[in-house]
This record gives sequence, C-alpha cells and structure tokens, in this order.
Amino acid sequence: MNRRTMSLALAAAAALVLSACGADEPPSSAKDTIEGAEKGEGAQKESPSAEPSKAAGRPEIKLPDDVENVFEGWETGDKTKDAILADVSHRINAMDYAITQADPEAEELKFYYRGEALVAAQDWVLRYKEEGLSIIGTVRFHAPNVEVFSKTSAGVTYCSDESKAFDKNRETGKAVKSDGGDSDQVLYSLGLQKTTSGVWQTNRLLADRGNAKCAP
Repeated sequence: MNRRTMSLALAAAAALVLSACGADEPPSSAKDTIEGAEKGEGAQKESPSAEPSKAAGRPEIKLPDDVENVFEGWETGDKTKDAILADVSHRINAMDYAITQADPEAEELKFYYRGEALVAAQDWVLRYKEEGLSIIGTVRFHAPNVEVFSKTSAGVTYCSDESKAFDKNRETGKAVKSDGGDSDQVLYSLGLQKTTSGVWQTNRLLADRGNAKCAP
C-alpha cells in the first residue's frame, strides 16, 4: 500500500476526463504523493480555511498529531475557486481522518465524497483497516488548478509530495517504509459537484504517480 494514494480501486471506479472529472487513489505501504511545483511561501497546514463553514454543516476534522497536510498556493483570490479548493482540502483531511480511525463508514467521508468516488474511498479505508495499517507523516499538496464548468460542476488537478509520509503499523505504531520503487510524486485529477447546501463534493478521482508535471 502507498500512503494516501488511492490508486487501483479509484482508478477503476472512475474513468476521468481531465477537463471535467478526477479520481483519488488508495494507500499502498506508506506514501504516494508528488513533489514538484515550486515551493512557494506561506504554506498552509490543515486546510486553507481554518474554520470550515458551518453554514452547510461541514464537520470539524482534527487529525492526529503525527499526521499533517500542508497546502501550498491553495488560495487563488477567486471566491468560487477558493471555495472549491477549500472543500477539496477538507476532503483530503476527511480521508486521512477515516484511515486513522479505521472507519470506512465515517460521516466525514460521506460529506465530501459521493457516487463512485465515495465507494472507492470507503474501500480504500477498509483496506487499511484490514491490513492493520494507519498513516503517519507529512504530505505537501501544491500546484492546484481549478476549472469551473458551471455553477455546480468543476474540475481540479493538484500535485502531492508524499516523500515524508508513510503507512504505520497500527499495533506497533511504527512507520512502514516502502521499498522506494514507487514515485512519491503524484498528480491528482478530480471532478466535483456542488450540493444544494453549497458543498463541493468529489465524485470522480484519478491519481497518476510519477507524472512529470509534479516532478521536484
């Protein structure tokens, strides 16, 4: 399994048209992200919006102290795009939270995923649970790009660097080091739909490990 990258399960569940949809990837022994785009200043921890908007009933998600997500360049200055990226960051945190809690039925997942992406995400969390694994470390998310197709439809791509993130043996608490064969740099592409309450949910997600666009 690789840290956070929902690959086969999600890829199979979502045929992605980069311009309009996307996909996520499940874990695989400890890490799966991409590092590549510039490292810009002012990296943000947790999610871009420190306080998730409660108007739509967004859940507050607190990750364990040994799990951290850093979002770089996650604010564009465009109100709609920033709202989309904020919910994407909440979705990322929701996935990690569900993994650490070994809970495929976590309400946080159901809040930010829908359709086939939700099914794949739950399967990913279940795999972690069955293998007695959790996650540990820091993932850097960067180089986001947002395309707004309509008032309720959008597509997002971003890079992830998982070189400092690993799977963790849930029983011993120790990190599970990978064999170094897979790239730590991943390009994510996703499709999102906006709910009537204003939440941008991910309905399709694809991960492309080692994509040149995310090279360091």
